Amino acid sequence: MKIVSAAEMREIDRVTSAQFGVPSLTLMENAGAAVAEFIAAEYPTSKSILVLCGKGNNGGDGFVVARKLHESGRSVRVVLLAEPAEVRGDAAEMLQKLPLEPVVIRAEPELQREELWRADVLVDAILGTGFRPPVSGLYAAAIRAINQHNLPVVAVDIPSGADADVLGAQLGAVARADALVTFTAPRPAHVFGRLTSGPAIISPIGSPDEAITSSLQLHLTTPRDIAPLFGPRDPDSNKGKFGHVLVLGGSVGKAGAAAMAGMAALRAGAGLSTVGTAKSMLATVAGFHPELMTEPLEETDAGSISLRALEYGRLESLLAGKTVLALGPGISRHPETAALVRHMVAKCKLPTVLDADGLNAFEGKTAELNGQGRGLVLTPHPGEMARLAGSSVAAVQQDRVNLARSFARERGVILVLKGNRTLVASPEGEVWVNTTGNPGMATGGTGDILTGMTAGFLAQHPRQAFQAVVAAVYLHGLAGDVARESMGEHSLVATDLLPALPQAFRRVRETARPAVVRI
Repeated sequence: MKIVSAAEMREIDRVTSAQFGVPSLTLMENAGAAVAEFIAAEYPTSKSILVLCGKGNNGGDGFVVARKLHESGRSVRVVLLAEPAEVRGDAAEMLQKLPLEPVVIRAEPELQREELWRADVLVDAILGTGFRPPVSGLYAAAIRAINQHNLPVVAVDIPSGADADVLGAQLGAVARADALVTFTAPRPAHVFGRLTSGPAIISPIGSPDEAITSSLQLHLTTPRDIAPLFGPRDPDSNKGKFGHVLVLGGSVGKAGAAAMAGMAALRAGAGLSTVGTAKSMLATVAGFHPELMTEPLEETDAGSISLRALEYGRLESLLAGKTVLALGPGISRHPETAALVRHMVAKCKLPTVLDADGLNAFEGKTAELNGQGRGLVLTPHPGEMARLAGSSVAAVQQDRVNLARSFARERGVILVLKGNRTLVASPEGEVWVNTTGNPGMATGGTGDILTGMTAGFLAQHPRQAFQAVVAAVYLHGLAGDVARESMGEHSLVATDLLPALPQAFRRVRETARPAVVRI
């Protein structure tokens, strides 16, 4: 799903009407109906609704919300923050259709009447995504009043006062919101702005896909985007059709990381998974799950994989017949092992997923990372990204989108920058934003699960590498969300994601149709 700017959204609405014959009044009607349906579903016991409307198209949407809820039997009060004669265009037509008389507020003191705020739910339809801060006058006073009253707030399109094009924190007066319903496609603030304490809903209202264009090179991952990768398998399938993943990792105290990555590759659908690990770690890895194959490798005196593993073509022969290499889980930062990692990245021609201490092996040596002409996927968390970029975690977090985009372009890699709203950046500069996952996944090992899943999807879809990585990130987070439902956030551990994956796959298939998106 494309993320669009506020100006692009206005053009999408215009094109929808001018080129595809959907009247602007129909778009407004559908928008208001979507908000009313959300309120009816999310607040089924709420009897009284207060709708605050501005004089523009956002207020027009609010008039439709009020009419729809009134027709459904709710007690609705509409407050208009302007003279009725100031309402123009489509909004004026919707005001004419309103089956109740609005309360017209002309000055700030009128907002102080407490009886005005007696309601079960407040609908904020003052300012939409076309607004540019700062807000002033009566609208600013209304925003302050919203924030002073303890009512559930549903924002129409965006909380009033917010700048739709901002990637980070909002400045100035912004109305609080417990939920928002926007339309057609999200704007940057919907995805990155933390505008609500609850869900943000993206509802289709009539614009065809052909009308939705954007220059931002930003996308929101939805089930519809990734479901085509997970269609039914050919009845004549065999394990050889789904790839063979080789995981190189594990060291003293960290053997479980490599084992989890190997098993995650299988759970993601890979046909075969082999873990090459320090020979003293072999029993630990082999005992993790019977489906895993293992290969013992020469080790350092610290119990990590040694450069001697390259002798006599040992590693080269191990790579033969494999589809994807996953390099780094639990591999350690031993200098000799780090040198082995850099050698493998330089010489291995297989698509490679590089994670954990595999990434740390390139601290100060980022110039050696080159994905041109091959598939190289990096999966850093902010600390690892800071080391790769020669920066700080604070600097990484301050400008995540642009940093991920520029690094992926410069190094010719697919970059997965993990965190809240994990980003997947392509060598061409496209950035996909993930919305699945939860704080319960902030526990050791979940990154190793992601590494294995990514390798597993790449093994099955080598010609759709970028889409496979986007899918792995989405399903990884969704498996965490499934696991949270039974485990809770505090008790969730990385291996809980593995049995949750089948349900995550089912949910993607069941919701992969053009419909409301909840983020």
